[in-house]
Parts: sequence; structure tokens; C-alpha cells
Amino acid sequence: MIRSARRLHLLAVAAAAALALAACADDGSAPALPGQADTSTYDAVIAGSPVADPSAIAAGSWADKIKQRGTLNVGGTDAGPLFSLKDPATGKVTGFDAGLSQMLAHYITGKTGNATQLTITTVDTRETLLQNNTVDAVFATYTITPQRAQKVAFAGPYYESGDAIMVKADNTSIRGVGDLAGKTVATEANSTAVLALQKAVPTAKTLLFQEDAQCVAAVQQGRADAYVLDQGILISDASTNPAVKVVGTPFTQEPYGVGLPLNDPTAKAFVNDWLQKIYADGSWAKLWKATIGTVVKGDAPAPPAIGSADGA
Repeated sequence: MIRSARRLHLLAVAAAAALALAACADDGSAPALPGQADTSTYDAVIAGSPVADPSAIAAGSWADKIKQRGTLNVGGTDAGPLFSLKDPATGKVTGFDAGLSQMLAHYITGKTGNATQLTITTVDTRETLLQNNTVDAVFATYTITPQRAQKVAFAGPYYESGDAIMVKADNTSIRGVGDLAGKTVATEANSTAVLALQKAVPTAKTLLFQEDAQCVAAVQQGRADAYVLDQGILISDASTNPAVKVVGTPFTQEPYGVGLPLNDPTAKAFVNDWLQKIYADGSWAKLWKATIGTVVKGDAPAPPAIGSADGA
């Protein structure tokens, strides 16, 4: 029943996003920079989020090491509109994923700024950076899967998306996954979309690229008829690029989790406890409104249940 409700929410988000992407330029509600978070409230949301009681951070634990260092080392991106995007003028990274990492750093250290250190990750480097302790956590629209969970631990999920479809803005022939039969479809290598495409549309010809931008370019240049990946990522791309659009509704469920070291169980327990706190006090919803909510209109969705993807 819970899954069905989430599915209905995803359908509603897809419809709202299509309208919002067309309207946001006219209604004055778009961020100052395309794909950038609403910075007028963003900082206040981070600063107003909870700080851990000292008793919640055990000596020698994962969180204690971060507190003693004074910074949370984060794996992520600085080129993902709405989720984690760098302002070239200020160097500041904002977005839903970035904000969550900053909130977690605030929770652990009590600092309101300069408490995160970002290391850029890709789909090929996330597990390695966690395994060799280069980063403490990965916030990168990181879908929880059983295969990945053998290499890293996942807290959450903290957001649910699903594989959706991007096409050229003037494309009227592709409206859903069934229309991809026999088409050339781009996606990211090592993403969950590769297997999803093989299962849903076995006759599609798949073009694999290493980066999101390469997939978008393939659609714009006509080398691919469509691009399939998590709806959240595609919506963020389309929010800054009028040459493409997102069509249809998600045809899979993609729970995003916080990637953590597998060899330290204190990390997962601590982050899950923090997630419950920001769900309960409204900080999660406020961050959604200041980031994703600048494009996807309406109230913030209910956050997914912690542990709901452990058997994914």
C-alpha cells in the first residue's frame, strides 16, 4: 500500500514538473540562476536544521571523527541542477543533495558554513572513494541496489525517483516507454537504467556514456532518440536546457540513499537517526521546497520510509 502511494506521488510529480518547466520562466518563481536553489531561503533552512545532542555522538564513532575534524568529506557533484550545482560567481554549491550534506555536517559539527569538503564523484568512483575513506559519505542521486549494497552501506532512502525519458523539445512521437521500441536510447554506463531498458524495451539500441551531459548532448545532436535515467536528474537537466523535455511518467522506482562506509555500522545508524529527525521537524520538506520545489510545484512529498529499500 505504501509503495502504491509513492507511485501515485511520482505520477503527480511528473505531471506537475511538465507544467512547471513550461511556466516557471513566466511566473517569476524560477531561481535567480537556472537550476540553482532558492538561495534566499536555502541558507536559513540549513542553519535552522537540528544539531546533534553531544550524547548522540559516541567517542571514536564515525560521527565523532567528523566532529573532531570539523568537516564532513562528501562525494558528489557540482554540476547537477536542483540537486548539487555550483554558482560560478560565488563558488557555492547548493541543491537538494548538497543541502542534505550541509545539513548533516551542521548536525554533527554545529557549524553553519564551511563544514563540508566536496570531492567530485562519478558512477565509477563512488564505491572506491568510500572504500578507501577518501570521503565520509556520498550524496549523489545514488540509487540503492543490492549489488551496490555489497560494497557500501546505504542510509535512507531520502528520496524516491524513477527512470524516465528525455527527448528533444520538438519530439512528439515518444510519449512513454513503449514508444522506445526500436529506437536509439542513451543512458549512463553502470547506471540502473541500463538493466531497466533491457527489461522494459529489449528492442531498443542502447548508447552508453560516462556522464549525464554526454547523454543530453546525444539527444540534442540527434545521435540518440531519447535519454533514459532517473527522473530527478532529467528534470534538473531540462530545467536549464530548453532544447529538451521530459515526457511520460517513471517506469521504475529508484530510491536514493546516502552512501556510507560498509565497514563502520555506526555510520548508517547515525545517518538514519538524523534523517528521521529532519523528516520529523520539517527541515527535509523545507529543503525540498527551496530546491526541487522551485521547478516541481505543489507541497513537498512525504519522505520515504527509512529502510524501505533495504531489500531492493
